[in-house]
Amino acid sequence: MNKALEILQRRGFIQQCTDFEGLSRAMNEGPITFYVGCDPTGPSLHIGHMVPFFAYKHLVSAGHHGIALLGGGTARIGDPSGKTEMRKMISYDEIDANAERFRRQLDAFLKFDGKTAYTANNKDWLANLNYIEFLRDIGRHFSVNRMLSFEAYKIRMETGLSFIEFNYQLLQSYDFLELYKRYNCRLQIGGDDQWGNIVAGIELIRRVEGAETYGLTFPLITTSDGKKMGKTEKGALFLDPEMVSPYDFFQYWRNVDDRDVKRFLLLFTFLSEEECEQLTAPDKNINEAKERLAYEVTKLIHGKDEADKALEGAHAAFGGSGNIEAMPTLTLPRQRFEAGYPVLDLFVDAGLAPSKSEARRLIQQNGAMVGGKLWTNEKQAVTLADCDCAEYCILRAGKKRYMRILFE
Repeated sequence: MNKALEILQRRGFIQQCTDFEGLSRAMNEGPITFYVGCDPTGPSLHIGHMVPFFAYKHLVSAGHHGIALLGGGTARIGDPSGKTEMRKMISYDEIDANAERFRRQLDAFLKFDGKTAYTANNKDWLANLNYIEFLRDIGRHFSVNRMLSFEAYKIRMETGLSFIEFNYQLLQSYDFLELYKRYNCRLQIGGDDQWGNIVAGIELIRRVEGAETYGLTFPLITTSDGKKMGKTEKGALFLDPEMVSPYDFFQYWRNVDDRDVKRFLLLFTFLSEEECEQLTAPDKNINEAKERLAYEVTKLIHGKDEADKALEGAHAAFGGSGNIEAMPTLTLPRQRFEAGYPVLDLFVDAGLAPSKSEARRLIQQNGAMVGGKLWTNEKQAVTLADCDCAEYCILRAGKKRYMRILFE
C-alpha cells in the first residue's frame, strides 16, 4: 500500500475508497493531484469541515498536490447531502465574502504555496454556464434512477427534494471534470456524506475523458456518547475567533470524553503515532493527554500565541497557577456591583447562562460560583464585597466555564 494511504488508514481517516489498489498504484507512480471542496454557506469554517483538511496536510507532506476548492458557485444552490431540509438561500455577495473568509482560514492552516497547496473557486466555471449546453453536454450522462439510489437523495426524498438541489450532484461532478482538465486532478477526498457525489464525478470523467480517477472518503466524526463532533452548548465549534474564542476552543478539546482522546490526537494533531500512544497509555494521566490535545489543536487553528494564552488561562482558572490576565475577560460597570448586581442578570450578561431561567437552574444545582464561593441564593445580588478583589470578580458556571469580570 502507498505510504501516505497507510498513514491515513492507521490514523483513522479512511472510510471508503472507490479503488484502493488502483489509487495506491497511482500514488506510488508519482505525486497525484487531489482536491477537497467546501461550500461557503456560512461566515466561518467549523471543526466538522476540518477532517478532510487534516488529511490534505498529510497528503501534501507525503509529496502530493492539494487543491482546496471553494464552492463559490455550488453554494448558490446548496448541497442536500446530510440535510433534512433545503438550505437557506443567501446572496451572492454574502457567498463571496464567506469564500474569502474560508480562504484566509484555510491558508492559515494549510499554508498555500501555489505549487503543492493552492485554492480554486468553482464560481469561475459555474457562474456563467449556459444551462442548455450544460444539459446537452453533461446532463445526458446522468441517470435519474442512479442518482436516486444514493443515500443523500433517498433521505431528502422523504422530506422533499427541490429541483434546484437535485442539480447539485451534476455541478459537483462537473467540478471534478474541470479540475481534471485544468490541473490533472485525479482524486477527490471528503466526508463520507459526499460518497454519492464523488462516485458520480468519477463516472462523468470516465464517460467524457475516458480517464480513471479516484474517490476517498473519511468518517463523519461523532463522540463516544454518539453526539456530532464539534457541537457545543452554544452551537458549532467555529474557527473564527470572533464566533468561538480561542479559550473556548481550547476548553472544548480539554473536556472531551476520555474515550475520544487517542482517536482525536491521531485525527486532529500531527503528533507521531508513537507519541499519541504514549500520551494515552494506561499508566499515564488522561488529563495531561487532554491538555496536550487541546494545546496542539488550538495552536494549529489559532497559532502558538493564542494556544499559550488559552493554556495559561486554564491553569489560572482551574489549577491555581498561570497568568490570570489570560483568563476570558469581560468589562462591566462598577456601579452595578456597588448597587447590587442581580445574580441572574450577571450570569446572563457574562455569557455563562443563555437566560435567567438557565441561570436560576445553574444556581439551584450548585453550579454557580462568585469570587471563589458557591452561590446558592438566586435572589441575592452580587456586591463588591462578594468579589475577589477591588479590580475584578471571577464567575464560574459548572466545572468548565468561567469569566473574569473587570470593573469600569
